Amino acid sequence: MEFSLSSKRISLVLVLFLFEPRLCYGARKLASLYEPPPMTLKYHKGALLEGKVPLSILWYGKFSSAQKSIVVDFLLSLKPLEQKKLLSSSTTPLVSKWWETIETYMKKAGKNMTQFILTDQVTDETCSIGRTLKRPQISELAHRVISKPGGLTLVLTADDVGVEGFCMSNCGFHGSDSKAKSVFIWVGNSVTQCPGQCAWPFHQPIYGPQGAPLGAPNGDVGVEGMVVNIASLLAATVTNPFGNGYFQGPAEAPLEAASACPGVYGKGAYPGYAGELLIDATTRASYNAIGSNGRKYLLPALFDPNTSQCTTVV
Repeated sequence: MEFSLSSKRISLVLVLFLFEPRLCYGARKLASLYEPPPMTLKYHKGALLEGKVPLSILWYGKFSSAQKSIVVDFLLSLKPLEQKKLLSSSTTPLVSKWWETIETYMKKAGKNMTQFILTDQVTDETCSIGRTLKRPQISELAHRVISKPGGLTLVLTADDVGVEGFCMSNCGFHGSDSKAKSVFIWVGNSVTQCPGQCAWPFHQPIYGPQGAPLGAPNGDVGVEGMVVNIASLLAATVTNPFGNGYFQGPAEAPLEAASACPGVYGKGAYPGYAGELLIDATTRASYNAIGSNGRKYLLPALFDPNTSQCTTVV
């Protein structure tokens, strides 16, 4: 009897020993095999903003000449020919190189490359329809400037102009007029209203990790925050101008080429940290791209449709 009982115990131990590792191994195997599907921005077969696009700017409120030149030089930097003289090597982080990701979207859709042609600049320093604007009034202002079908207007509002939803739900937006086949972008100067929301990482964020803000490469926190948002919205407008281009999610609140990569400016970025960036040796300002007239800019990451990852210039 004693031997028989020991045998049963030994048998039970052997069964548990053999069975338990299989359970643990199975659990590890299931966890290691699961990978979330890569995000994609689906092309919904709509029109994209292709070819030569007339671009106009409406400066609504007071902007200095220096502030205007920061924005205009960025727009000129999107042209590769404008930057050839800066191309000292293939690794030079040019603004036009950043824009090549958007050109990838156009190629995949079989469309012509987008070339912005700066045509008109209109200034409304007196804020003719007031300093507190509703969203529909942005479209009204854009139509004052749009001169040709297929054109793009930037409506840029000064730091003392309030716009419906500004700082509460957005830092800018893009819209369209399908009948006129024209589009517009609005971006506001947030420096006195909500720099922690719309001018990060040049200002400490309202929420989240409170790291030291980065130096603005052109010395203007408000306008360089505008450039970040202009860049994001240009990318979205070209690839999804009328709401049926490239995007993921609902058409009413889509993830687009730049909004799919929030808060990413360099490698290794995470919430509260913009990523590995270049530092100006003189000013100690942070940047990741070089533009016209040697200007330095900090530009947001774009979602690369070839790799399904967020990509930056540096």
